[in-house]
Amino acid sequence: MQNVEISKNVLLWRPNKDRVKETSLNNFITHVNISYKTKINDFNTLHKWSIENRSSFWNEIWNFYNIIGEKGNKPYLDPENNLPGTKFFPSGKLNYAENMLKKTDDDTAIIFWSENKIKKRLSWYELKNQVAAVANFFKKKGITEGDRVAAYLPNMPETIIVMLASSSIGAIFSSASPDFGVEGVLDRFGQIEPKILITTDGYNFNGEEINITEKVEKVFNSLQSVKDIVLIPLINSSKFFSSNKVILFQDLLDKYKSDRINFAKLKLDHPLYIMFSSGTTGKPKCIVHSAGGVLLKHLVEVGLHSNAKEKKKFFYFTTCGWMMWNWLVSSLMLNSTICLYDGSPFYPNSDILWTYAEEEKFNFFGTSAKYIDALSKFKNNISEKFKLENLETIGSTGSPLVHESFDYVYNNIKKDVHLASLSGGTDIVGCFVGGNPISPVYRGEIQGPILGMDVHVFDDDGNSIKNKQGELVCIKSFPTMPIKFWRDNGNKYHEAYFNKYNNVWNHGDYILKTENHGFIIFGRSDATLNPGGVRIGTAEIYRQVEKVEEVLESLVIGQNWKNDTRLILFVVLRENIQLTGELIKIIKDQLRTGASPRHVPSIVIQTPEIPKTKSGKIVELTVRDLVNGKEIKNASALANPESLDFYRNLKI
Repeated sequence: MQNVEISKNVLLWRPNKDRVKETSLNNFITHVNISYKTKINDFNTLHKWSIENRSSFWNEIWNFYNIIGEKGNKPYLDPENNLPGTKFFPSGKLNYAENMLKKTDDDTAIIFWSENKIKKRLSWYELKNQVAAVANFFKKKGITEGDRVAAYLPNMPETIIVMLASSSIGAIFSSASPDFGVEGVLDRFGQIEPKILITTDGYNFNGEEINITEKVEKVFNSLQSVKDIVLIPLINSSKFFSSNKVILFQDLLDKYKSDRINFAKLKLDHPLYIMFSSGTTGKPKCIVHSAGGVLLKHLVEVGLHSNAKEKKKFFYFTTCGWMMWNWLVSSLMLNSTICLYDGSPFYPNSDILWTYAEEEKFNFFGTSAKYIDALSKFKNNISEKFKLENLETIGSTGSPLVHESFDYVYNNIKKDVHLASLSGGTDIVGCFVGGNPISPVYRGEIQGPILGMDVHVFDDDGNSIKNKQGELVCIKSFPTMPIKFWRDNGNKYHEAYFNKYNNVWNHGDYILKTENHGFIIFGRSDATLNPGGVRIGTAEIYRQVEKVEEVLESLVIGQNWKNDTRLILFVVLRENIQLTGELIKIIKDQLRTGASPRHVPSIVIQTPEIPKTKSGKIVELTVRDLVNGKEIKNASALANPESLDFYRNLKI
């Protein structure tokens, strides 16, 4: 272990008694203590109870949140602990959409901003009626249980309406963001053969209207399974309206208008979503998630851990190509108002999301660690411009949140705020570890495991370790283990998660458990560096390099070199700054003193851009393969595929 900072004494925030008392998590503890005559008084003892009494825990989640459906007969977990294989409430039935649409009044269900160009609101009554109309349309078009509905859409209210309509009749929903290229969309939707495509004419980004009608036509013409296409105009392009191929969304609402929905009652393991891996190393995996699993897991994460409830406003900056969209939408189950944003988070300036938060009185503000890091680099003091009186929680995920970003949040956004760093993935459409509103926040640490998740750090021999870096694993079954990969006989599924340890989910994150019961993540295991046989997490290097004032962001890889690995560091510098010998020395000295001599790269190279996935994750493996002479087959899965040209042509 190389100079890992374990910040056990650096307390940044602790909730006061009144705040703890107001949380759903505190109410749940009271509920459990009364029901089981336990003496749980903090999060850690509740978590211990949740993994030692798993059947009781998930039963009480059902009871506490009054899930609409039938539990069925005991056992509620069968078999008790197969990874994969355990069914939750195996004889039960429910409908995901029905549990999302319990509220039907004129209160606001959804708020939407498309940059600063479009703003709209949708009431619960309007939401349910529009879901009913789309569900009727689907039935008319012959969409039935198990059929796939594909949405090539921005993060707008209609995307949620389409998803809920699909769920209401038992169809399977899948989405891709409109910034995906044709090849990226076909790599996803082509595998699952949807019957219907819901799309738009374009989207707003950086103050410009991006027309995607040509891409849509190519996608539609290539998907032989698609029989109908529905258009939801956003930028009001005239081109698409002349086509007789499309059904306009508003026409659909008018023709199939209804205020009643017949929700299909389905087994909990009935498919809800097909979601996709990033696809940077080949065609993306098609991950099938269950309606009951998502409902149960998100009630825990969005309800207990994030305190979503009626009269609360929830926001996550995301696109429909990232699992945080699915996570955000689930807060409708808690009767919360969800706030959607589509476009650049820096247009017309880096205050736009905070302007939104202030005007709409967000209670929960979710974003990526990279966004927080960017605000810090811009030296944007949010607290000087905005009061954010209603803001209770800031959620961060997508990559490790470094210690300095914790400082930035408390010094420059809000002092009395719950900073919840989360980590999980599309694979489980949820989290393994994250924040909770009744425990303290320590600098640089994720607060702890998610309830019901028996998370450990394993060494290579399968021993559970503490204060040492190892593999993030979960040793007991949980509701959002995927049902399967689409058109997989089980081999790819097993290889993805269960190859290293038997009956243990190995997630592929390089992580450390601290004395505070918290966690620090150091990057992906498959991107871990091994110079001289010493394992180094990429996040350890990024944290030190990005302390250097001139550096905006960085990427590090291991290059095969003389029977060993040498580190190559790429840096994006501030505008009009060039990489000089003096700056290279500053970077190397920072790594040597802030981390260790092992962390110092052999070569430092200035790059114009860091390649990233659509959800903003750095793709070390793609760059590593290019530098080591391998060709990349699926560059279209990236947000900026043109950035690879720089690395492809390097002579190192």
